[in-house]
Amino acid sequence: MEVAEFFLKFLIILISAKFFAEMFAYLHLPGVLGEVTAGIILGPSLLGFVKVDAIFYLLAEIGILFLLFEVGLETDVGQVVKVGVQSFLVAITGVLLPAAAGFCISNYIFHLSLMVSLFIGGTIVATSIGITVRVLVDIKKHQTKTAKIVLGAAILDDIIGVVILAILYDFAVKGSVSVYDTAKVLGFIAAFLLIAPVITKLLTPLIAKASLKSRTQGTIPTIMVSLILAMAFISHKIGAPGILGSFAAGIALARRFFLPLGSTIDHYSPGLAEKIEENMKPIINLFVPVFFVVVGASINLKAIDLKSVTFWQMAGFLTSAAIITKMISGIWVKGSLMTKLSTGIAMVPRGEVGLIFAEVGKKSGIFNDLVYAIIVFLVALTTLVAPVLLRFVMKGEE
Repeated sequence: MEVAEFFLKFLIILISAKFFAEMFAYLHLPGVLGEVTAGIILGPSLLGFVKVDAIFYLLAEIGILFLLFEVGLETDVGQVVKVGVQSFLVAITGVLLPAAAGFCISNYIFHLSLMVSLFIGGTIVATSIGITVRVLVDIKKHQTKTAKIVLGAAILDDIIGVVILAILYDFAVKGSVSVYDTAKVLGFIAAFLLIAPVITKLLTPLIAKASLKSRTQGTIPTIMVSLILAMAFISHKIGAPGILGSFAAGIALARRFFLPLGSTIDHYSPGLAEKIEENMKPIINLFVPVFFVVVGASINLKAIDLKSVTFWQMAGFLTSAAIITKMISGIWVKGSLMTKLSTGIAMVPRGEVGLIFAEVGKKSGIFNDLVYAIIVFLVALTTLVAPVLLRFVMKGEE
């Protein structure tokens, strides 16, 4: 792609994201849905103007890193810990039920091969933490108890999803699964989640000192972006999603995060946490919409053969299973039926995670065109429908 072409496409992405987000907000719908819709319109589904190549994929990755950093900054770790057991149960249920349903439907009803059925089961396990978190922020419910439970569960889902993908891919390529390699990755991820906030917290006095001593502009954004990228790099290297690194960095810099090793961030420099949020907000608001446009542009609705009876049968069964099994995961949440329902619905969107599974399945030859089209349909429907349902059921929740 030529430089001038990139400039034009990036320009259109930014304007379209903002226009559709505002339009959907005016219609009392989540703005993120407008950004995903902008991507569907610009992508291969309609206009074909934007092709998700390496450049736009990297921009999208930066966007999701910034989004999870912002979520971390606003997270009260104490509240997340309090609902930790519920988050764990929601996550495990939201993994086991969809995986079992996807496998059984594929293998026993439609008689697909063992490998294809396992991969389909693994694909519908995914929950898009980016879509879910953004919807909760848009409807101003990101500080509710449900949001805390969903956040913990979605992060666990992301970790489990990556491990499942690695296991299935190894099985497809090598014909076997290494228990040692799997355990090693899980051990590294667990260690990283424990150590990363501590490392960031130890760096806090240096960050505070640099912000006070600096004689040039842009010191805080430079330090923060560098920290996010460093944590994402380390996270990726140990086999975990990069977003875990940026989320851990955000948590450690949150006003309410405290370790025995030191005080909260404002102890070192009063108002520093607020200054970090203020400086990072424009950068986050620029890149995060790009992520959701790219999610939409990654969905190719033209891959779907609407005349195929087999397509509608399989898509109907698998999409229903993907939605219902995730909604059932909310049964573990303490509270009213609407609280349980909103938690389950928040776990429904598959978004970019489901598309990653679909692409791996297609490129490795596991998915044929029909199965790939079914997964694309499933991802598109859960991504577009869940935000609307979530907004409706969470209206009265505190």
